[in-house]
Amino acid sequence: MAERDPLRDYHGKRDFGRTGEPRGQQAPAGDAPRFVVQIHDASTLHFDFRLQVGDVLKSWSVPKGPSGDPRDKRLAVPTEDHPLEYEEYEGVIPRGEYGGGTVIVWDRGTYEPLSHDRKGRPVDFAQSLEHGHATFRLHGEKLRGEYALTRFRTGKDESWLLVKGSADHARRQGTPDPRRARSVRSGRTLAQVAGNGS
Repeated sequence: MAERDPLRDYHGKRDFGRTGEPRGQQAPAGDAPRFVVQIHDASTLHFDFRLQVGDVLKSWSVPKGPSGDPRDKRLAVPTEDHPLEYEEYEGVIPRGEYGGGTVIVWDRGTYEPLSHDRKGRPVDFAQSLEHGHATFRLHGEKLRGEYALTRFRTGKDESWLLVKGSADHARRQGTPDPRRARSVRSGRTLAQVAGNGS
């Protein structure tokens, strides 16, 4: 039986003749797994949280964005897997296209998988996500420290919570105003990228 293309949903939702988003034909090399957080001003303004798992970026839409405060429990709704090249994507998705709106790279970096079983043995990260709970340490330009993703609703309306680890209470900052936030890739705001059209 042929293996399912992990990017089938991603490709099926996009017209690459109209959008500048990457097709995902070539995966960049790298030792440590990567993560990226993008601010996406589409039909609703939200953050997209993406973790490299194998050859794709597992993705969640986080309406309020990740928080540096362990007291904040952020809703994270899974979306389709994205190609690894999407880590660099910043620009304007044309109106009428899936996800039409402006995207900036708010943060990016590497992460360490921390998931383990009850005996303290490491668990494969993809497997821990399948089981509904994964812990990891982010090494980003803005986000640093331990975080966890925990599934609390399954089925058609699958939902997760993204929470900062309580051991990292020293840095209790929330999420900045996304309209004023600047890209770590270009230094631009959403309005500046939208005004430039790319």
